[in-house]
Amino acid sequence: MVLSAAGCSSSGEAAQTPGLADRGTVLTTVKPARQDLSNKISLAGKVAINPVFGVVAPADGELRWVSRSLPKEPDDTPVWVASVWHGGIPQRVEIPAGSVFAGRLMDDHATVTKGMPVVSATHSGYGIVADIDSAQAYRISGAVRQVQAQIKNGPGPFRCAALGTIAALPAGVVPAPLTTTTAPAQGPSAAPAPDQGSPPDSSSAGGSEPTGMRLVCVPPASVKLINGADVTIELVTDKASKVLVLPVEAVAGSQGRGKVDLVVGEGQTRKTVDVTLGISDGKVVEIKKGLKGDETVAIPGPNLPTPAVTQ
Repeated sequence: MVLSAAGCSSSGEAAQTPGLADRGTVLTTVKPARQDLSNKISLAGKVAINPVFGVVAPADGELRWVSRSLPKEPDDTPVWVASVWHGGIPQRVEIPAGSVFAGRLMDDHATVTKGMPVVSATHSGYGIVADIDSAQAYRISGAVRQVQAQIKNGPGPFRCAALGTIAALPAGVVPAPLTTTTAPAQGPSAAPAPDQGSPPDSSSAGGSEPTGMRLVCVPPASVKLINGADVTIELVTDKASKVLVLPVEAVAGSQGRGKVDLVVGEGQTRKTVDVTLGISDGKVVEIKKGLKGDETVAIPGPNLPTPAVTQ
């Protein structure tokens, strides 16, 4: 009878760990492909009354608030609330028709950059609000081309007009109105001193509460809405035709700049290269620059390791 001992090897053989490949070994690869691409994102929202949204600076520059009092009722035309001055040229900051000024998000004379939220406004009436998490934010940060909504067990799908920015908003401040005081007379026959206006008090009551990142949109007036009803929202931020794409798992990064690992040589070694990214549908991402299309790309991409969970 011949017996064999499992797990034993001759002294000349190197011990191998079963089930594990050598560090750096490429297990899965993919080649870039060309296809039509649409950046569609689905969000869960709710119907809300008088939702607050943010309006952004139209350019880099210095923010200057208008000195006149603002309407307390919604107007049927946009309302000018501030200007951003750059190179001696002002650009208006306006809140949309049908909304009311809610609060200043930046101080007068503050230096702002294009796209920064500077004022909050309240839409008068029903709107739809959907919270956005950080994983979705950069896919939505461009201009929203189209928003469709459908109320659970209710009307839809229908177009929904996006309002303002998706960025989180700090608390908005409504300055106190100018107050008029009369200086005391210096003598029995002295004339009263001229009136002096007190500067606005930024700590006055009122204003808007801070918000997280969210999308606010307004449905057509013909749609029957119930406050608090659940809504599914689908939005499209961009479309592209016959663009070069890779699976998102092969790319480190998801917007702007990214990196991929090319598989090169007979040794199947990795070479990390920079790429410029375009739109994504969540499954594939557009490669705008950095690849020709005939490369072999490793999966997964060269992402930074996920931090360990601390107990």
